[in-house]
Amino acid sequence: MPVKIRLQRHGKKGKPYYWIVAADARSKRDGKYLEKLGAYNPNTNPATVELDVDGAVKWLQNGAQPTDTAKNLLSYKGALLKNHLVGGVRKGALTEEQAEAKFTAWLEEKTSKVQAKADGLSEADAKAKAEALAAEKAVNEARIAAAAPVVEEEVAEEAAPAVEAEASNEEE
Repeated sequence: MPVKIRLQRHGKKGKPYYWIVAADARSKRDGKYLEKLGAYNPNTNPATVELDVDGAVKWLQNGAQPTDTAKNLLSYKGALLKNHLVGGVRKGALTEEQAEAKFTAWLEEKTSKVQAKADGLSEADAKAKAEALAAEKAVNEARIAAAAPVVEEEVAEEAAPAVEAEASNEEE
């Protein structure tokens, strides 16, 4: 029975949400699966990937073949790296502690990169909101300034006949 690690689509139309599953290659896309390994939500920025790394490594060790997208997600979360390191431990190239140290160092670096991207996106969003607010204030001030001289001219026009009337009264 050939096993594939692939995505199983859930969610509604236009809002996909995927489960990462180990399934028989002959089963339907959204059909029966052997084990659920995680979830993938492409609707968020950055995309949210939850993965049982140890479970994925177990399936990879047993010969499961990931699809292209699943392979990218496994690589993103470090399952392929951990599989590679486990193979090195099995061959005697490095010890279990060295492999675990390399994996945790990679994982910390990856989480810092993801956090930096999320911070950059929130910073850009805050900057865009501030610029929009400044532009809106400028438009409102221009509108107020355009409306204000009209009121002053009307007041000046009303005052001019009153001054003329007082001048004519004084002459009489």
